[in-house]
Amino acid sequence: MTKDDYVIICGDFGFWDNSKEQNYWRNWLEKKPFTTLWVDGNHENYDLLSTIETNTWNGGKVQFIRSSVIHLMRGQVYEIDGLKIFTFGGARSHDISGGILDKTEPDYRRKKRQLDRQKKSYRINHVSWWKEEMPSEGEFEEGRQNLEKHNWNVNYIITHCCSTDT
Repeated sequence: MTKDDYVIICGDFGFWDNSKEQNYWRNWLEKKPFTTLWVDGNHENYDLLSTIETNTWNGGKVQFIRSSVIHLMRGQVYEIDGLKIFTFGGARSHDISGGILDKTEPDYRRKKRQLDRQKKSYRINHVSWWKEEMPSEGEFEEGRQNLEKHNWNVNYIITHCCSTDT
């Protein structure tokens, strides 16, 4: 394999923080003899992702996590090796039967203890859950516009989670 070969991760890349461990794995991927492409899932830190510069690569918007670790953004069409690839990441978290807690709420600790005792799964806003896990109407519209530019003709669709309707 070479850096002109691609391994595609279909969401839940695990872009959580800038810890030593996370940077170790990003550097590990960077050293591999291939390029890692990924679409986001519902298990990413969207606050951190929003701090990464957006660039254009092969016809679509991307964020370079490393030079060969590339986030393929939602609603984009990329031309890679003569193929058109449409990407649309994101997904709704299904593992939150206990709901979403907010650390700024006065009864946060009480609610968390109660959910822990009940062994219910939950997420914490801006810690383990972000509203951006679900695409915005603007992202949907950008995707529609990009598909229209390509006459709704692509070779592959890369996503994290298929629509429930589909």
